[in-house]
Amino acid sequence: MATQHSRGEQNAENYVPDTTWNQQLRRRLLNWFDAHARDLPWRESRDPYKIWVSEIMLQQTQVETVRPYFKRFIERFPNVATLASSDEAEVLRLWEGLGYYRRARQLHKAARVVVDKHQGNFPTDYDEVLALPGIGRYTAGAILSIAHDQRVPIVEANTIRLYSRLLAYANDPRSTEGQKLLWDFAEHILPRKRTGDFNQAAMELGAKLCVPRQPQCHECPVAALCPTRQQGLQEEIPVAAKRVDLTDVTEVAVVVRRNNQILLRKCAEDERWAGLWDFPRFAVATDETKTLDASIVSNVQRLTGVTVATGPKLTTIKHGVTRYRITLECYAAKHFAGRLKKNSECEWTTTKQLEHYPLSVTGRKIAKLIAES
Repeated sequence: MATQHSRGEQNAENYVPDTTWNQQLRRRLLNWFDAHARDLPWRESRDPYKIWVSEIMLQQTQVETVRPYFKRFIERFPNVATLASSDEAEVLRLWEGLGYYRRARQLHKAARVVVDKHQGNFPTDYDEVLALPGIGRYTAGAILSIAHDQRVPIVEANTIRLYSRLLAYANDPRSTEGQKLLWDFAEHILPRKRTGDFNQAAMELGAKLCVPRQPQCHECPVAALCPTRQQGLQEEIPVAAKRVDLTDVTEVAVVVRRNNQILLRKCAEDERWAGLWDFPRFAVATDETKTLDASIVSNVQRLTGVTVATGPKLTTIKHGVTRYRITLECYAAKHFAGRLKKNSECEWTTTKQLEHYPLSVTGRKIAKLIAES
């Protein structure tokens, strides 16, 4: 393998493994995968539709979390045509709890493109796959290599870590230079056959053994090829991502009742949970608590068109969304006057019917609280 350089002297041109190193890496990694690959439901076939669904679900989500969602989703939408003909609300309801709901909406839109433009057959051309909503370079490579054994590379969280260590790359792998280096490396090491298995093996190794802290080098099939291990830099490579400073936010959700009905509104395209339904919700300033009743009345009217009489606080829910640390104060209110404003996606529904609406995690918690009370 090419000579490694000290920190500050690293250059992508110096990181080109030789043929012998490549051959050993491929053989060891594939042999390990054959013996240790996890039994995952999306690995039961080479169906590009199922692989596609799994890859979208797995974005920023743990494998064990995805398992039950994938099974339920495929049972309801066994093929792309079924998904394309479904209602978005049902897709979101089955996605509920996975988070990053934009993934589900784009998956649904892409299914309709596949049906309308590709006659229901998932495309095999890389550029056509890349053009589908919600599919980037990694996802396109994963689908085509796993489903069709096309020789296309993938780089994602687990392989960023693995490849950085196999290259002893001590600079930021998320930088422009780092990304170019890792993608070039990922393509360079691909075998001519079993490309999909090789890509999966690399991800599997990163997930199971080449973990961020205290990697299991003693069990790793490619440890002898790893310069990071040889230099004892496993805890330093790859460079950790910069910590994101969290912003504290206070929000209010209002459960508005009219007799036996409850008011819901659909989140707009520019809102956090676009496409999901929610109780009227808005942010409040810290110094606004003294005038909270007035704020509830004005904001509910702004969002829905109706006037309410405020009631007691129901609960407080603390949760995090991206870079925000949110304190959600939930209040009860009664419909006092007014009708739902025109063209607003607001509905009066019953407690029982709440089960059928796609809600955020906090929205579902509030719905369960309502049902229990």
